[in-house]
Amino acid sequence: MPTLRRLGRLPIGLGLPAFGLLMVVFGVPIVMMFLTSLNAPAFSLVNYEGFIKQPANLRVLFQTLEMSLVATAICVIIGYPTAYFISAAPRQVRSALIVLVVIPYLTSLLARTYAWIVILGDRGLINNLLLNHGFITSPLPLIYNRTAVYIGMVHIMLPVMILPLISVMLGIDGSLMAAARSMGARPFTAFWRVFLPLSLPGLRSGSLLVFVLCLGFYITPAALGGLRDAMLSTFIAAQVASAFNMARVAASAFVLLAIAILMLSIIGFDLTGNPGDLVSARSSRWNLRTLSASLARYLNELSVSNRAKRWRTQLYKAGGKSHARLIVGKVFVALVLIFLLFPGVVVIVMSFSDGAFLEFPPSGFSLQWYRAFFGDPSWNGALLTSMEIGVAVALISTVAGTLAAYGLSRTSSRIRSVLTLVMLTPITFPVIVVGIATYLGLVNMGLIGTKAGMVLAHSIGGIGYVVVIVSATLANFDRRLERAALSMRANPMQTLARVTLPLIMPGIIGGAVFAFIHSFDEVVISSLVSGLSIRTLPLKMWENMRHQIDPTIAAVSSLLVLLPVLWLIAIYVVWWRSKPSARGLAVPGTAA
Repeated sequence: MPTLRRLGRLPIGLGLPAFGLLMVVFGVPIVMMFLTSLNAPAFSLVNYEGFIKQPANLRVLFQTLEMSLVATAICVIIGYPTAYFISAAPRQVRSALIVLVVIPYLTSLLARTYAWIVILGDRGLINNLLLNHGFITSPLPLIYNRTAVYIGMVHIMLPVMILPLISVMLGIDGSLMAAARSMGARPFTAFWRVFLPLSLPGLRSGSLLVFVLCLGFYITPAALGGLRDAMLSTFIAAQVASAFNMARVAASAFVLLAIAILMLSIIGFDLTGNPGDLVSARSSRWNLRTLSASLARYLNELSVSNRAKRWRTQLYKAGGKSHARLIVGKVFVALVLIFLLFPGVVVIVMSFSDGAFLEFPPSGFSLQWYRAFFGDPSWNGALLTSMEIGVAVALISTVAGTLAAYGLSRTSSRIRSVLTLVMLTPITFPVIVVGIATYLGLVNMGLIGTKAGMVLAHSIGGIGYVVVIVSATLANFDRRLERAALSMRANPMQTLARVTLPLIMPGIIGGAVFAFIHSFDEVVISSLVSGLSIRTLPLKMWENMRHQIDPTIAAVSSLLVLLPVLWLIAIYVVWWRSKPSARGLAVPGTAA
């Protein structure tokens, strides 16, 4: 007890509620799950050997790696130039473009997946257009294949690639590129030698995030792919549904988790985006370069005279942006945004169709599918359940996550980094692994098939989002305001309530919104811990998507597409209204 009291007085003691919940629901169960995979207490690798010896398992494993790598590579190819052009845009235009990227990121995964079913289906948008104009006589096989899975995965993961890149690129000093141009470097040379090395931290973080999240994909391959496009998460879910052999399921899950941890260990994950780390890493050379060094020097000598003339003419002259490059950038960004936003627009338009089936463009407009949604008790009940669970998750995650972030911000950087990574494990590990571990934790507490169990299962991920967002807000918080309040005889609780909380309130509200969205959109973990008695809105949508394409889903999806816009407006209003209060608090502190 004295040890616990001393720990509670430390700043890190504020994180005890969050860490306690994480350990009980996820931490201890995943350790037990690992021991089960090793047949503890006998401790053998027979389950892992059984996994490796089955050719079907290896095929699914390599297929998962292949699909994740391909999706990551496509996101890099599309996401890097998009982030580059957005970061180079004027400030107001850049802010609008970032919002347009964030909207699909916040949109329900199920709604986005359903949008591609509507677009790529046999009677979907593309096939209907081609059939109506006589270009084809029978529908093209655009869905239930590998290409459709890649389209869906890239559409979902592209914002995850773009946003870290923009964050790092905005921190790069533009005068460095201008200095390189003024010294005679061509635009591509300046980009390759200066800008690219400094942007590599964002590229590394984005690629790692996309790859690790792709490893755990379950919904998109199951909805858009065929039997040959199954990923390891789908395979593990099938094992759980058919014959719940815990030892084999645990071995399969930890094979997937080992790959994710291996990538995190090799590449590393740095949310700080410090360019210096990657600049030093870039100094390492391949042997191939040393083999071609003589040829490169010879070619350089041949162009010395021409380069000298160009250097003299462009010395101290900052190169401007070419008109053609600006046009290419605008067109490229516009195409990417169309790819991200058009599926949502299609679903919204089709949800107003007056026909018995969905069609684009609709022959007439009607609210019949919205009336079907609001008039069906099963849909209403699922919506109410999701709202109740989401609000409870937001409250628990906000309180526990804010306390944890506040305590971590006052600890040493090394301890803060380790504990933050621990807090983020539920949202960085493959979701199927988190789901199975959470299932085991709730089974031990007898909470499977209860709303309380669903709230706890969703809260471990919601806390991670709150910790990240509130920690980012606290990083810019001026602690001198707290010291000024304390010097004016305010006690710690008054300082927290009157100074700290009002100034970080936008981050707290943002964390609460993300925690709610995380809960409201959760499918995989919910399907494992809900039992047969609880049906959330995502579970109801997923069941209908698998068994029947009910047009009512279009109305539900359209509402979920519009929901992020409301969240962004709410966050902006809170942030905007907090600015006067922040200024009001800063003035007395400065005067004191």
